[in-house]
Amino acid sequence: MPKRVRTGLTRSDILDRYVERFKQQLVKFQPFLSRRRTSLSLEEFDESAEELIGQVFGAASDESEAYFFAKSGESALLPEEAQESGTHNVERESLHQRRQVLESCLADLELRRRLQATRKGKGLDQALVEDYMSHEVRSIHKDATIKQAGQLLQKYKVGSLIVDDGSRYIGIVTDSDLTRKAVAKGLDPNMTTVATCMSRSIVTIEEDESLSEARALMKKQGIRHLPVTADATIIGVLSVSDLLRAFEELKPS
Repeated sequence: MPKRVRTGLTRSDILDRYVERFKQQLVKFQPFLSRRRTSLSLEEFDESAEELIGQVFGAASDESEAYFFAKSGESALLPEEAQESGTHNVERESLHQRRQVLESCLADLELRRRLQATRKGKGLDQALVEDYMSHEVRSIHKDATIKQAGQLLQKYKVGSLIVDDGSRYIGIVTDSDLTRKAVAKGLDPNMTTVATCMSRSIVTIEEDESLSEARALMKKQGIRHLPVTADATIIGVLSVSDLLRAFEELKPS
């Protein structure tokens, strides 16, 4: 995975400003989704959004790549009906993909801000992974196409799928993998298999570990989706979104 470039994320006041800027960016984007008139053209919006993402996450970051492919309408995550039923639907889905990238960026920043706010607390050390993980394990066969993987991610509204070979789990594929390892390389989504772009090393955590351990492991490995095990058997997944929910519930009143 490319090394992420982070700038200005060491002081809480700068984090607050970045969070606010992404919130404002999402507000500016709403007229395009609702087809209301706006003085800002979509091209101008894209330029400002890409500049903001590049400034905060880095021009070569996963977030910048995801936004580029979302605006180009080439995302492997576009539903099949949008890809096959005409330009209008593709453009509409491309708008939704832009919003999802911006919302993901905002969630990442809010998580970092909450990390700073709770760094001295004991909440994360006391809360367990099993208390906040998703208990549904969504999987896909290694020989399925990346187009099918994108469709499942959309259907289940998840960011990752555990990959199996018919008898055991052998890897994990995320929405970021589809963008960076498949779409960015111009691979045919109808012919390219999941095995081509999945991560073959599955980083896991036991259900009775603390959320602080899960957070540290995610940070060390540079991942956002962490399969959860019970006696070495995968029983669920913990995501960044789950951590955000935990921080919201555990924050001091």
